[in-house]
Amino acid sequence: MAKNENIVEQDEKDLVEKREEITKYYEENIPHLKTQLEYESLLRDIEKTRAERLQAQMFMAKSQAAPPIPQAAQAPKTGETPKKVASTPAKRTLKKAETND
Repeated sequence: MAKNENIVEQDEKDLVEKREEITKYYEENIPHLKTQLEYESLLRDIEKTRAERLQAQMFMAKSQAAPPIPQAAQAPKTGETPKKVASTPAKRTLKKAETND
């Protein structure tokens, strides 16, 4: 039974050492991660600003563009109405070829 207690105590000591090692690792890397977070935040802000600028340019271009022409105004103004296409195609015949005998 004493051996089991020694094994349990050794396992607990190993766990404590491992936790301390992991904590130390994280604490050493926090400054690097903060720097990376700042970098990523700056990139996000730049992309957001670019998108907003592009949206504003599109709005200005649309507001300064001529209004679209209605379809009724696009029809010919000569008073002619477009010809209707026949519902059945005209019957076609072949010419007979003349032979030189």
